[in-house]
Amino acid sequence: MTVLLVFATAILVASIVPGPDFVMVTRNAMLSGRASGMWTALGIALGVSVWVVATAAGLAALLAASAAAFTIVKIAGAAYLVYLGVRSIIAAFKDRSKPVVEVDLERRMSRWAAFRSGLLCNLLNPKAAVFFTALMPQFIGGGAHWAYVGELAAVAMAANGLWFLVLANLVGLMRRFLTRPRVRAWLNGITGGIMVALGLRVASN
Repeated sequence: MTVLLVFATAILVASIVPGPDFVMVTRNAMLSGRASGMWTALGIALGVSVWVVATAAGLAALLAASAAAFTIVKIAGAAYLVYLGVRSIIAAFKDRSKPVVEVDLERRMSRWAAFRSGLLCNLLNPKAAVFFTALMPQFIGGGAHWAYVGELAAVAMAANGLWFLVLANLVGLMRRFLTRPRVRAWLNGITGGIMVALGLRVASN
């Protein structure tokens, strides 16, 4: 139990540090509502559990050790972030000319689209492979039983999901203010710029 608590704390602390996942949840909750932010959070949490299992299976270590595989994932993740960032920046210019009612009643992102965006954002982050490759050996040792790996995956999903669900709800509570055309345009531009910057940073590292 103590080991699982320490593991949960490590995952929670790593999740709180702002990064692509943080930006994705904030963006989706702001643009499409609390529910979309929560589904995004669940996608990210599933991605984290996948990394735990992949690391235990040695796949993450292989990815971190293979320059070609790491580069492919890095470029794919960077391209995805830049793509979303550019879309947000374009939307920022469009939002400036929209009346309040049109912005507020804009069609919401589907649950699957929100979930998928969170999952892909997490799985296409090459730094996750490095993080879990460094973290997991401290908890699984040599040849851990798969039932225990499953427990670690569940704990990681819970710790990560808890933080991002809280974040989605906080942003959702402020959405009435955040969806004002001028505020929304600024936030769209800011989050879009951050995503592009993160994508370029991922690609250049």
